[in-house]
Amino acid sequence: MAILPSEIKFYYSASPTLSLGGAISATELTSNVHNLFDKVSSAEAASGDIEYRCFYIKNTNATLTLEGVKLWISIDNSGAGSDIELALDNCGINGTASIIANETTAPTQIVSAFSAHASEDTSISIGNLAAGQHQAVWVKRIIYAGAQSVNNANVTLIVKGDTPA
Repeated sequence: MAILPSEIKFYYSASPTLSLGGAISATELTSNVHNLFDKVSSAEAASGDIEYRCFYIKNTNATLTLEGVKLWISIDNSGAGSDIELALDNCGINGTASIIANETTAPTQIVSAFSAHASEDTSISIGNLAAGQHQAVWVKRIIYAGAQSVNNANVTLIVKGDTPA
C-alpha cells in the first residue's frame, strides 16, 4: 500500500489570515501558495515588496511513513516581475515555527537560505514524515519594482517521497 497524493497536505501556520509562523493550524491550504499572500497593491508593484509566510506539510496517512521527502517548485507563473523562494524552518519534524513580527520581517530560524528550489535536483530535503507528522516551510514572495499585473498567478509545489516496501 502507498501513501496517496491526497494524504500529503499543506496547512497554514497559526492564523490563516497571516500565516507568520507559530503552530500548525487546522485550516488546510487548498489551492496554491499564493493563497498565503494578500494581493499586490499598485504601490507595492511600483516600488517593489518582499513578504514572508509560513505553511506546514503534513502526512495525513494513518500508518505509513513518507521517506526521503523532497519539496520543490514545479511551476511558478507568478510573472516576470516576481519570484517565489522557499526555506525550511529549523523547528524540525512536528516542531513549531518561529513567529515573525510582520510580513516583511525575514524569518531567522531557517535551515538554509531562501532559494527557488526549481527542480528535484535543487529541492528542499525534509527527511521522513511518519504518519501524522508535519514540517514548517517558509515562503518568500519578491515583487520587483515596476512589476506588471498578472491575473491568476500561481505556484505549484511538488512533494516527493517513498514508502516502505
